[in-house]
Amino acid sequence: MDRVDRKILALLQQDATLSLAELSQRVGLSQTPCWKRIQKLEKTGVIAARVALLDQKMIGLDVTVFVSIETADHSEGWIARFAEAVAAMPEVMDCWRMAGDVDYLLRVVTPDLSAYDAFYKRLVGAFPMRNVSSRVAIERVKGTTAFPLPIEDAPRNAAAQAPKSVATQAPKSQAPKSAAAYAPKSSSA
Repeated sequence: MDRVDRKILALLQQDATLSLAELSQRVGLSQTPCWKRIQKLEKTGVIAARVALLDQKMIGLDVTVFVSIETADHSEGWIARFAEAVAAMPEVMDCWRMAGDVDYLLRVVTPDLSAYDAFYKRLVGAFPMRNVSSRVAIERVKGTTAFPLPIEDAPRNAAAQAPKSVATQAPKSQAPKSAAAYAPKSSSA
């Protein structure tokens, strides 16, 4: 991945509805080479999906809970059953296997605390666990889905320097963009 690929990725992370023409212009390529780079990033799995990000509160999911789980069983069978069960629980937005004093950390969203309580009862009833702790979030201070990507190749001896990132730069425009397809437009005479 080169500098142009990282710039394309940073821009798409901020606004995946950018037209191919605008994206190409911002990265300094014509449309066809830009489109080919996007296709390659998709084919190699760097671009995993293009999705619409929803406002959690606007769709009625007002409660976020972080659930810490400690288990006494670390067998492969238990881990596989737990992962399968958690994957089937739509309230679980993230599930992380952790190092340290907690084995798993879940981010759970529900409409209200009574819905969380029902989820909690299903969770603890499904598996033997040593300890389950719930922490209700009061306010989201920061949230992003955009990974920081260096726009310049870092010098080999600059490990301590933080790279300048496209994701941390202010966007040029906050105006809604057209949802035009990425595919290059054929010219008609």
